[in-house]
Amino acid sequence: MLSACKPETKKSDPLFKLLSSAETGIHFSNDIRQTDSLNILEYMYFYNGGGVGLGDINNDGLTDVFLSGNIVSSKLYLNKGNFQFEDITAEAGVTTKGWCTGVAMADVNSDGFVDIYVSRAGSQNPADRTNLFFVNNGNNTFNESALSYGIADTAYTTQAAFFDYDKDGDVDLYLLNHDHSPKAVNTLHPKRKNGEAKNTDELFRNNGNGPAGHPTFTNVSQEAGILTEGYGLGVAINDLNSDGWPDIYVSNDFLSNDLLYINNQDGTFTNKISDYLKHQSYNGMGVDVSDFNNDGLPDIVVVDMLPEDNYRQKTMSGGMSNEKFSYMIQMGYEPQYMRNTLQLNNGNGHFSEIGQLAGIDKTDWSWSPLLADFDNDGFKDLFITNGYLKDITDKDFINYSENKKMFQEAKEANATLLALMDAQDGVKIPNYAFKNNCDLTFTKALDWGFDQPTYSNGAAFGDLDNDGDLDLVINNINDPASVYKNEAQRLDGRNYLQVSLQGDSLNRMALGAKVVLKYKGNIQLHEHTLYRGYQSTVDNTVHFGLGKVNTVDTIDIYWPDGRKQQLLHVKANQRLTINHRQAKNSFNEQKESLADQPVFSEVSREYGIHFLHKENRYSDLTAQTLLPHTHSYMGPSMSAGDVDGNGLDDFFIGGSAGNPGMLYLQQPSGKFIKHEFPDDAGYEDMGSLLFDADNDGDLDLYVVSGGTEFIANSENYQDRLYKNDGKGKFQKDMAALPSIKASESVVTAADFDGDGDLDLFVGGRVLPEKYPQAPQSYILRNEAGKFKDVTNEVGAELRNIGMVTAALWTDFDNDRQVDLLIVGEWMPVTFFKNVKGKLVPWNADEGKISQQLTVNRPQKNSSSKNKSPTHSITHLLNASSGWWNSLAGGDMDNDGDIDYILGNVGLNTPFKASEDEPLTIYSGDLDGTGIHHAILARYAQGKNYPWHSRDVLLRQMPRLGKKFFKYNEYAKATMDDIVSPEVRDKALVLESNYFASSYMENLGQGKFSLKALPIQAQFAPVHGILIKDVDNDGNLDVLLTGNSYAPDVSIGRYDAFSGLYLRGDGKGNFSSVHLGKSGFFMDADARSLIQLYTGNGDALIIGSSNADSLQVYSTTVPQKSKLYNLDGLDAFGTLRMKNAKSRKVEFYYASGYLSQSSRTLEIPEEVEYFEIVDSRGKAQKHVNKNTVSVSNKRK
Repeated sequence: MLSACKPETKKSDPLFKLLSSAETGIHFSNDIRQTDSLNILEYMYFYNGGGVGLGDINNDGLTDVFLSGNIVSSKLYLNKGNFQFEDITAEAGVTTKGWCTGVAMADVNSDGFVDIYVSRAGSQNPADRTNLFFVNNGNNTFNESALSYGIADTAYTTQAAFFDYDKDGDVDLYLLNHDHSPKAVNTLHPKRKNGEAKNTDELFRNNGNGPAGHPTFTNVSQEAGILTEGYGLGVAINDLNSDGWPDIYVSNDFLSNDLLYINNQDGTFTNKISDYLKHQSYNGMGVDVSDFNNDGLPDIVVVDMLPEDNYRQKTMSGGMSNEKFSYMIQMGYEPQYMRNTLQLNNGNGHFSEIGQLAGIDKTDWSWSPLLADFDNDGFKDLFITNGYLKDITDKDFINYSENKKMFQEAKEANATLLALMDAQDGVKIPNYAFKNNCDLTFTKALDWGFDQPTYSNGAAFGDLDNDGDLDLVINNINDPASVYKNEAQRLDGRNYLQVSLQGDSLNRMALGAKVVLKYKGNIQLHEHTLYRGYQSTVDNTVHFGLGKVNTVDTIDIYWPDGRKQQLLHVKANQRLTINHRQAKNSFNEQKESLADQPVFSEVSREYGIHFLHKENRYSDLTAQTLLPHTHSYMGPSMSAGDVDGNGLDDFFIGGSAGNPGMLYLQQPSGKFIKHEFPDDAGYEDMGSLLFDADNDGDLDLYVVSGGTEFIANSENYQDRLYKNDGKGKFQKDMAALPSIKASESVVTAADFDGDGDLDLFVGGRVLPEKYPQAPQSYILRNEAGKFKDVTNEVGAELRNIGMVTAALWTDFDNDRQVDLLIVGEWMPVTFFKNVKGKLVPWNADEGKISQQLTVNRPQKNSSSKNKSPTHSITHLLNASSGWWNSLAGGDMDNDGDIDYILGNVGLNTPFKASEDEPLTIYSGDLDGTGIHHAILARYAQGKNYPWHSRDVLLRQMPRLGKKFFKYNEYAKATMDDIVSPEVRDKALVLESNYFASSYMENLGQGKFSLKALPIQAQFAPVHGILIKDVDNDGNLDVLLTGNSYAPDVSIGRYDAFSGLYLRGDGKGNFSSVHLGKSGFFMDADARSLIQLYTGNGDALIIGSSNADSLQVYSTTVPQKSKLYNLDGLDAFGTLRMKNAKSRKVEFYYASGYLSQSSRTLEIPEEVEYFEIVDSRGKAQKHVNKNTVSVSNKRK
């Protein structure tokens, strides 16, 4: 199937051909001209356009077209075949007056003919906006019958949708509503959720046939729970939680959040959008729901208004402040951002928003998203309409018009505004088409033929010429409607299958049915709903592209009444008619076996582990408003080990400023007892470490102080060492540490000098109010239980190496000397080789000691393409400067050396960093005020522009207001215009060019290669990393956790990660295990991830999250490994397999992100013998016998 995803069309032969009105006979243009009495001041959705309805009104097998008009009459066109259409509006009796919006087609009265429901809005006179219902007479004529059916509603309706919400067999009606006035649409206020707001949607229940012989409807909105206000622009009906009942997704404009009404199966709905989605589009326009990645689960796409080019972004947005965003959340609104969103269904009632990763987040002022397989390759593509007749969001236009009418009376001011608006340009741009790459990403299909600038709104797809591909009809403002003929059938290997569903007597169109295709290990899901995109109805025929597949193994039909049907071995390239009458109560479905049960299960309750991390909500974004993210939400850490000497693993979890850390002691029963740590709640805990600091045989505790809550050099940044009395009682020993009053991140231990005790590396994280300057990092040598700063002596280059996030003591070149590997923010992957107790920079590209270091040297002319090296340190691994968070080591390819898994920010970001176009930050006194600033810059259209909006930048640097008085001036400004060469020469300039979380393979001889992990690992920043053989196949697997709620609102929360299990193949390759199969689910703001063991040898995996609860997982896979308890100085080992292969293992004091797992070695059953080597080179060889147990005391 993946071969079908490769582009095959030639640029000279677009996939779609635009047919002229003369060719088709469709002479319709939704012409709009504002007047004194009819304009955007009277009706704010004046430029929102009309819809499209596709349906076979006369049952001749040809799809007919209905187009709604706002001021002009709507039109009905009869399909005569071969793309010839006849206007039958007048004789059909469907001429309209008033402001028509959405078109909903359905056989409502179950007579076998398609009826047409037309929504209306616009006028403030209710009689002029009464919705219309045209009942099909079966002879190409219609009667308007909304009143007699009980659905002549007078709200401001955008669109209607017919569906059987109560599963009584007939179709009910949902009305998507809005309001006419733009007043206070973005003003924060308590949500109105009582159903009394006039911009609340409505639900009408079908009562069945009444005395008149046709159905009647009753408004049941209040009793059904349709109560929350909104400015509805899109509605989708779909079974989003896979319980067999239709749910309702509503995309709402402005501040009002989207709604996800989950069907309670009792005639009521509950809005559960905050349970299902982490964030939404801010200006929700149209919506579509479909399974775009062929995993059998419906996904959601909502479009917004974010332009693709820098100029339009800067002229239309003033930028929301972090304060307003925080207040919005406090007021009960869900997070929302101005961009398109693509919600990937995880299958457990949760979605991951991956629009930026997928590449579909910026399509300007958009309306109708449609997911359909336009090129018949077996995967659904994405088409989006856009455009707006007057660019009323242009900030200069807004400011100018406000100034012009400032001292005018209301009537005169309105006349002034309308005159200015008449002269204002529109947003007339081509529509977007995206080809599905079959890997959760899309590519702009520039060669598909959508290159005509239009003001396009509603759109619908259907096979208008019955040739096996999907054509498009688009409703345009002030231009003829677009009819695109799809020519996919001329491509090789583009088979298809179409299905016409014949429902039962009350639901003739089988609305709500599901059709599932299975072939060659692939699956396609279609849920039969017609109301897609924006104000439109797509054709009733179900369409599947098949690529090169000639035969479908099975077609499973799930009818709305619960009956089922199955067809076997169906040939491609035909249209099937499937009738409900042939359905049965069931068919043979493959049942889930025990082997299909999730690999992990959550067990915190069983072990008595109940902890909620509390975060003090200080944000350094208040002091430095230009920061890309705050550095005050970085914990908590966790460390595991036996602190009370009972042979059982305990663990410590760090606290935040004002909230003490906690110690959990494991009892012989397997339960854990919580102990609040000594009264050091004034510190913001970062990294923590359990290790024997004084060689007295017990585990002491080192806790790093960090965050940005305090001023530089505050006593609250002093690290702490707590000495253990051997029974788990700790006493702070400040005399054992040098004065370290810096905000730091990680602490990790190793006997790097081979003298028989554990030394420390402590990584500096951030300088408060001086981001991104490099803080100090430290090498602390252990001298009889007291620690001395020897950084300048053993590795001076480490002192200001960068903003360190993670570090690992590791022997990367197999010389039995422990080296140091470091990653950080704005840093490349950085190696230091241990040369006789000295830590020397290492070039991992060439496998030799690095001869050049350029620490904290200002970079010149960074805005040009001729860039000097990044200067945290010379590239020690080519093109690897990232926003790294974490790293962990393991012999992933079983070749006897250590490879590494590295957690980065991921690829689901607004930034597309590369060597040629890196993300850049300029910092220092950039405006001559003596104040430290940091300006983020990114490339767009080949130039390096400031990331920030004009308003946000001027809030921090008001002097620039004189230079960039207008928004259009700022929109053109590159970083060369913002920061002069003289200022840049004195500034600190950093670059990042690589954002993928990655696997770093050890090639031997100190050389490495970097490869991105599977795309599921790129959904959000990766923090927690745990490497272990989960499935007992002899190969190491990887568990990952992540997310970050720290970014500035202009970037938005990174929240798409839900926890990930990557299965390793022992060759350095990894495959993602679906969440439903793995059961490893952590979707909060996850941080540390550790493993420890119970008294009976069971492994527990514990994950922490910022401002959230601990989660504890155990595996359902029977563990066949034995456990070996390591001594405190054991450094690494070799496992010799029975198949003669060897795996190297290292024993870390901390790895991943702020994480320390139990120092216990798992010995798989396929191991013949193993060797353990301590820090002084002493080796012990062990035969793998049954004598290895967990009863040895752990250190």
